[in-house]
Amino acid sequence: MTERVPARERLLKAAAELFYRDGVGATGIDTITAHAGVAKMSLYNNFSSKSELVKAYLDARLEEWHELYRQRLASAASPRERLLAVFDSYVDHAELAYGWGFRGCGLLNAAAELSIADPGRATVALQKEEVEQLFRQYLSEMKPDGGAAIGETAEHLSFVLEGAMARAGLDGHDGRLKAARRIAISVMDSL
Repeated sequence: MTERVPARERLLKAAAELFYRDGVGATGIDTITAHAGVAKMSLYNNFSSKSELVKAYLDARLEEWHELYRQRLASAASPRERLLAVFDSYVDHAELAYGWGFRGCGLLNAAAELSIADPGRATVALQKEEVEQLFRQYLSEMKPDGGAAIGETAEHLSFVLEGAMARAGLDGHDGRLKAARRIAISVMDSL
């Protein structure tokens, strides 16, 4: 006997695909409920609004990335490898989206459509700041006497990674992310 998937989980799965593939603004409630195979009332029994569903989607996407990063981190033995694990986790996350057509960072894509005050933007900002903080931490461990260069390099690597993700989304594949990883190696070698 097949176990019935709860409506909330089906709605989140449908929203993840549709928001990523078609965009937040272009995806209506009726489309989400039809794709999830649930009644419209199920959406409102689980989420008070589309905005709350979008926030739940972004939170789930963030947790998805965290899990991929933790998996990469498990085999990283040095600060250098831990820094590269961030880049590798972005490649891993890109691979999850290929079934829907890779469009770049789902967090940034959604944030671009949200109003400045939307709580979902805070989730996206948190992830981007977290990545830069991880770079700062690992660079500091690599070069404890690095001073101001550590913060500047962490910011630089963050820009490289996010820029590569944006370009990879336009290209439709992860080649730019792999190039960004090579750039990170070069930057660390020159630090």
